[in-house]
Amino acid sequence: MFEFQIKGGVCLQGSVDIKGAKNAVLPLMICTLLTSEPITLHNVTMLSDVHVLTEVLRHLGTVINFDGDTMTLETKEIVSTEAPYELLSKMRAAFWVLGPLLAREHKARVSLPGGCTLGRKLDIYFDSLQAMGAKIDIEHGYVVASGQLHGTELFPHRITVGGTMTMLMAAVLTPGVTVIHNAAMEPEVSDVVDLLTDMGAKIEGKGTHTLRIEGVEVLHGAEHTPIPDRIETGTLICGTAMTHGTVMLNGARLDLMEQFAHILKQNDVILEQRTDGVFVDAKNAHLRGRDITMSEYPAVATDDQPCLVAMSCVAKGDCVITDTVYDNRFMHVPELIRMGAQIDTVNSHSVHIHGVDKLSGAIVTASDLRGGAALVLAGLVAEGETCVQRVYHIDRGYYQLEEKLSALGVQIQRVWKDYP
Repeated sequence: MFEFQIKGGVCLQGSVDIKGAKNAVLPLMICTLLTSEPITLHNVTMLSDVHVLTEVLRHLGTVINFDGDTMTLETKEIVSTEAPYELLSKMRAAFWVLGPLLAREHKARVSLPGGCTLGRKLDIYFDSLQAMGAKIDIEHGYVVASGQLHGTELFPHRITVGGTMTMLMAAVLTPGVTVIHNAAMEPEVSDVVDLLTDMGAKIEGKGTHTLRIEGVEVLHGAEHTPIPDRIETGTLICGTAMTHGTVMLNGARLDLMEQFAHILKQNDVILEQRTDGVFVDAKNAHLRGRDITMSEYPAVATDDQPCLVAMSCVAKGDCVITDTVYDNRFMHVPELIRMGAQIDTVNSHSVHIHGVDKLSGAIVTASDLRGGAALVLAGLVAEGETCVQRVYHIDRGYYQLEEKLSALGVQIQRVWKDYP
């Protein structure tokens, strides 16, 4: 399998493009199941997760065409209501097809999902769809759902992006009014609301914790450009800060990540929003350990946590970083310790970091998408060579990351290695 080989010690310099957000593109693609007319998405990066979801949607009956970074999807009819394990085992977001299939076909057989091995539960999905009238059973690793849905008030006991997406897509074609309380407010959710509204859905409350959906009989096609990827933006900002570089991130938007930007500015990193993107100047950055808590939007995103941990490893002083969203999201910590980081686990949600003057290159293994990106960032500042194995995890959310970093001056290459 492939690994990244990185030689540290180079300041990031130059400019790169930020494409449509992975966490928006995937649900936007799934929205095509709600209409028989074409959906066109622009500025789409062909991540491995996008390829996997393309396979899932084609299995269900969607015709998909690519023209550069433009994707057109059309589901004139749904030819199968089953999303099999061999497809969904590769990624978690594909599970969200459950909502549209129920709304349009009133039945679905969807495999329990795969993807990153993070602590995530599906109870909110099931409770909400059952409250809307679905009958749900778990059979041999599959969710089997059926029934005519109806509008109702939904009160999920915690905020979840995936749950909100599923409820939202199920509700837009459901007769009556559905009110989602405790809805996720992430920009990616609002992006999906924008597309659905352009398709003819009636949705109120975008960007708030309460979404009111009045079901319609039919939705039509639409054309949409996803928001830029705020997580990739954050990763490259952290890398620029750690290497004291200057980088232009074309197409990026700071308004999608204000709390994250505030943390970097406290470390004397200049972040300037321009008409064509975000300019990052970290030549005079002074990285200092700061306590950070990841939570639901508008707080710092849980997906930013691993890269902020990596940055804190080479900051002055001590800090505690807490991730309230998921259990088991510090799998990158043992690998960072192999590189010389001083990190102690406080509990399943927090780590204590004592900044060190330098990290050392080592062979490390990516165990999930964002944790893998954190190891790459550590390699940027480590002495000697860092080999990051299992980069297929990183490919799920970063398209040809080695090419972007190479364009910024980093000595990095993708190399095939046969592992025992």
